[in-house]
Amino acid sequence: MTEVIKNYRNNNELRHSFNELAGKTFGLNFEDWYQNGFWGDNYNPYSVVKDGKVVANVSVNKTDMLIDGTVKHFIQLGTVMTDEAYRNQGLIRQIMEQIDADYGDAADGFYLFGNDNVLDFYPKFGFRKSKEYLYSRDIRQDGEFQFQQVIMDSPDRWKLLEDAMNRNIFHGRFDMVGNNELILFYVTKYMQESVYYHEPTDTYIIAETEGDNLFLHKVFTSTLKHTEQVIRLLGNAVNRVTLGFVPEDTENYEVSEFHGEDCTFFIKGITPDIMELEKLRIPSLSHA
Repeated sequence: MTEVIKNYRNNNELRHSFNELAGKTFGLNFEDWYQNGFWGDNYNPYSVVKDGKVVANVSVNKTDMLIDGTVKHFIQLGTVMTDEAYRNQGLIRQIMEQIDADYGDAADGFYLFGNDNVLDFYPKFGFRKSKEYLYSRDIRQDGEFQFQQVIMDSPDRWKLLEDAMNRNIFHGRFDMVGNNELILFYVTKYMQESVYYHEPTDTYIIAETEGDNLFLHKVFTSTLKHTEQVIRLLGNAVNRVTLGFVPEDTENYEVSEFHGEDCTFFIKGITPDIMELEKLRIPSLSHA
């Protein structure tokens, strides 16, 4: 039986080997995230190591979710990969069994996002496909766009955003809590130009625009509690807003099913009633 190695992020040799496999498989590298101090206990690769080299991996991501005032302890699985020379040897199954042994009794459920070419793979481990949803609406309002863009290209700006995360009072109906490092993975790597700040209300938003359409991923604010308060600050520059989270009040929103490109949502141990009957979604910046 091959040993599964975990909790090794501070082992330079194994971390670099993990990054090498992630680079070959997904074009990912976690080294800058680690060096910047954002790789914490919430992200834990479970890896099979042969001759000092990571050859297979499934990463555990602790993503606690706040739903209607109650925290649910969810585990997201990601960075599932096997070196080409070691495939079809049951290594991922062994890792999955170890994760179940470690978290099966402690977690309220598991989820992952699988590539569409492996739809028959994850059901072997007890996962089932589930639907995802988008909330959006047209807006017509006066005034200027109130936010100033903040380029996330320096530790000082990262620290200001992280401080804002820690004093945040804004939450969607189904919202990740206690995992700032996953948000910082996005904004320090791929979304450096997607952060905006409104000083009078001490409000940061992480958003992407296309013409007069805005996709609002996340809100961090110490003063605003409602999505509509944030939307009013967008002014007439935005005619349609789509949310990367479920708003606390869905009455004025169109809700639609969506399927990410080459990305299927799987759940295990999470009642379908929570996700599908309530039309909830994993927040867009909670994907790892």
